[in-house]
Amino acid sequence: MDYSKELERFEKELLHEIRQQKRIELNRGEIILREGAFIKDIPLLLEGSVKVRRSDESGKEIVLYSIEKGESCILSITSCLNDRKSKAEAVTTSNVVLILIPAEKVKAWMDEYKTWRRFVMKLFYVRIDEVLMLVDNIAFKSVDQRLLEFLKKNYENNVDKIFITHQQLANELGTAREVISRLLKNLERQNLVSLKRGSIKILKPL
Repeated sequence: MDYSKELERFEKELLHEIRQQKRIELNRGEIILREGAFIKDIPLLLEGSVKVRRSDESGKEIVLYSIEKGESCILSITSCLNDRKSKAEAVTTSNVVLILIPAEKVKAWMDEYKTWRRFVMKLFYVRIDEVLMLVDNIAFKSVDQRLLEFLKKNYENNVDKIFITHQQLANELGTAREVISRLLKNLERQNLVSLKRGSIKILKPL
């Protein structure tokens, strides 16, 4: 869903209020939401991308979904609306520009603006769908299937070189780094990919 177009449908009064909120720029790798923290501000992304993840005590993590241009974090919004601590962590995956919307504004706008309610409900539906797909992938698909789908998706989007570490890819797919490294080595032996430190180059259609 193109959420940047969804924002264009906001009431003029709502757009005016949004423009009055704090706008910040962050570098890649910065944490904008910590797991277990109460939500004070909701990010509305103008540029870049953010991943939302959960991790255990050992440091193993899984990426729940990504936030792109024109989107916000539905887990942050639901935590805010229910006065609950965050159940996940959000970290920038590129340089980003975003607007920070205070929690009290998020709550008030749900009552004041129908376009904001629609934006939040559509976002909630899309994220639930993505999380269910993640559950299906982990429960019903093998890791090698998920890896091939990840690589194919990038290749079909004209991205033949992916800048990602084996650990980051393992986090994306919900498995161990050692498993990803072994599977990528198998693909490299078949001359399907070329592996460099921090990157994977797709050599031919998979």
